[in-house]
Amino acid sequence: MERRIEDVQYCERLFQSFYDIGSTSQGGVTRLGYSETEDTMHEVFKGLGRELGASVITDEVGNTYVTNTDEDGYTLIGSHLDSVIEGGRYDGVAGVMAGLMVMRWAKEDGIRIPLRVGAFRCEESSNFGCCTIGSGLITHEVYKQDIGHLMSKDGESLESIFEHRGLTLHPKKISGLRRYLELHIEQGKVLEECKTQVGIVGTIAGPVRYRVYLRGMAEHSGATPMDMRSDALCAAAEIILEMEKIGKWESAYESVATVGVVQNHPNVLNVIPGRVELGVDMRGIDQDSLDRMERAFKAAVRESCKKRGVEYVAEKINSIPPISMSESVEDGLEQAAKRLGISSRRMPSGAGHDAMSFAEICDSGMVFIPCRGGVSHNPSEHAEITSICDGARVMYEYLKGETAK
Repeated sequence: MERRIEDVQYCERLFQSFYDIGSTSQGGVTRLGYSETEDTMHEVFKGLGRELGASVITDEVGNTYVTNTDEDGYTLIGSHLDSVIEGGRYDGVAGVMAGLMVMRWAKEDGIRIPLRVGAFRCEESSNFGCCTIGSGLITHEVYKQDIGHLMSKDGESLESIFEHRGLTLHPKKISGLRRYLELHIEQGKVLEECKTQVGIVGTIAGPVRYRVYLRGMAEHSGATPMDMRSDALCAAAEIILEMEKIGKWESAYESVATVGVVQNHPNVLNVIPGRVELGVDMRGIDQDSLDRMERAFKAAVRESCKKRGVEYVAEKINSIPPISMSESVEDGLEQAAKRLGISSRRMPSGAGHDAMSFAEICDSGMVFIPCRGGVSHNPSEHAEITSICDGARVMYEYLKGETAK
């Protein structure tokens, strides 16, 4: 019990080390990828690693690692330190903290586990409209090629940012790792409602994302008769509602569909909307379901725009197939949880994670922990420190078992 109290106290100290960075007046945090705020998070992480006697490495895209080995065959435990705009304090950070805890336990117990803990840059899509940039670049993920043109919220291209920082968009591929593990808050409410302590992830949902540009005619709202209008916002409204229907049709296959961005122009009370931009996000763990949603989405845009005399362009900005974790790692994590008396369940991940980038190059696995009410990407996001400890203990127990083989 005394050991557990020490663990919780250490985990709480890690959490507080990051707590104030990027805080906003709304109670959340904004830590955008490749920003000075994210830089500060990485500097704190380096200091915490050095406290454990670990070496610090920064790679060619700015990812940070603390390591207890310079040999090949290491385990990489990773996550991210950036956030969405007005996000919560646990998304990503909990996974980095878990890695530090595993490294600390191995040192205390005198067990040689070749280990690196990684903090990957720009996992969230908030700054550039593209997720898992840091992990995707170093694994040569095909979906992260030719992304230098992406623009930050401040209007600077990723290529320019990399040039100023002395980074490269074409780094050498990461090598030497034996396996990849990641702890993350669930970002859903399954674990909480089922009163289960950890989730063992089997498949990470693949996203299909579009930007839709609608062009109607901006005219005087009082002088233009209703049957003579080309209202881009009305077309957008129909598309949004159709996307909700499409998501519900495919929910039996655990697919979802969301329109999360609406930009209306000129956005004036007495002017019929002439231009609208939509951001569409479809996700699922079944490729056939994703394909059906994409076809239905295109049909909905086409039919609504034709009916209303609105021109459109639907630009696909991201498409990644569902990605499976290693069955052997899943089994090992599940057995580790059983040995510890920690309840677990196999489950998919509806959200994307850095683990997606590593699944093609090494055995990879994920551990989920509950978050209150399933709320994430929100200032009220919350996970118990004891839950982070539980998830980290499962990973450590798994690695001890693998080391003993």
